[in-house]
Amino acid sequence: TTRETPMLRSLVGSEMCIRDRNNTGGPTISGITTYSGRHFFVPPQGTTLQRPEDCEPGSLRFNTDTAHLEYFRGNTIGWVEIEASNVEMGGVSGSSGSIEGRGTRAIFAGGYAPSGTTPNATMDTVDAFTIETLGNTVDFNDLSSARSGATGLSDTTRCFACGGVGPLASQYSTVVNIIEFCIFSSTGGFTDFGDLSDTQGYQAGFSDKTRGIVAGGGYGYTNVIEYITMQSSGNAVDFGDTAITNKIGTAGGYSSSTRGYILGGARYLAPDTASFNTIQVVTISTTGDATDFGDMLYANYSHGAGSNAIRGIKGGGYGPNYTSRIEFLTLSSSGNMVYFGDLAMGGGSQKQAAASPTRFVIGGGYVAPTPFVNSLDFVQIATTGDATDFGDLTSARRGTHSCSNNHGGL
Repeated sequence: TTRETPMLRSLVGSEMCIRDRNNTGGPTISGITTYSGRHFFVPPQGTTLQRPEDCEPGSLRFNTDTAHLEYFRGNTIGWVEIEASNVEMGGVSGSSGSIEGRGTRAIFAGGYAPSGTTPNATMDTVDAFTIETLGNTVDFNDLSSARSGATGLSDTTRCFACGGVGPLASQYSTVVNIIEFCIFSSTGGFTDFGDLSDTQGYQAGFSDKTRGIVAGGGYGYTNVIEYITMQSSGNAVDFGDTAITNKIGTAGGYSSSTRGYILGGARYLAPDTASFNTIQVVTISTTGDATDFGDMLYANYSHGAGSNAIRGIKGGGYGPNYTSRIEFLTLSSSGNMVYFGDLAMGGGSQKQAAASPTRFVIGGGYVAPTPFVNSLDFVQIATTGDATDFGDLTSARRGTHSCSNNHGGL
């Protein structure tokens, strides 16, 4: 009997091999086996910046920034989180395309779309798809009214639509302040939750497991930040103000489990508008004004944004030219965005995006010179490189809102 404490070395099929410290011997246990003891396996731990390089693939560690286990997939992909998710969705009965797969459910809702002789008709159509499975979206349910520019928020069970605007010809008379939600697991339509403090559209939106936050706005530019408690009901509550003193709109938003990020946007400097490249941050569980975090590569607004627990990604946008760039940010530390790659669909604005722990999917929008696009692109968040075709929306549109039930804030 060795005096050294045995170590668990490998687990293959139904056989568990236990070796001594020198890896020179030990029993092989087959079948159903119970192990009891007063010791636990404690993996190495450290921050995201302390991740070791050139590890053996399969190496395991605990990331103290994200509070998740992660494993090494080689030098090309790097460290990837291990997710034990309870938000995995099955397919929608009778549907085909991406929604057939199991995994993270994403929703793209509303938007502008051509309709007969009306060039910019708003729509109430809500599409859904599974981020882990390539393919087309399906018609999932409907908003309570046709509109564009609502802001998306979500936890693991609810998808929210905040504010929005009606047909382009009468946009200022049809901006609304309603907040409504649907259930990710049900094809039932959106129902009333409460109201924003003012009529607004095209805000930055982000959330953790408890709170959903909206910031700024594209109609009657504002620096107001508000929040809701997503598993209750009621009106939005004041959170603070953006760090940019000028009123802003059409900014992007995403989150980690603790912080929310406001990306760029258009600033109102009467009598004209301009874009800026500032990244602002708030702590979601508190209240207060946003602070400066870093910068995007270029001044930009009307882009698509999403995150997992480690990286935030934005793609496309305008300011002052249409761009196809994809940029990413490491959420755990202050700093500037880094070039990731380019969209497959080309440069454009009024895009929306959603993310799972592994993928970022972006689509729709205005891709010059095409005013309405139905294509979706995706990238693997842990890598870098150009986007690849994912599938198509049920119809071409721009200015939709989006969310998923497994993003970086959850």
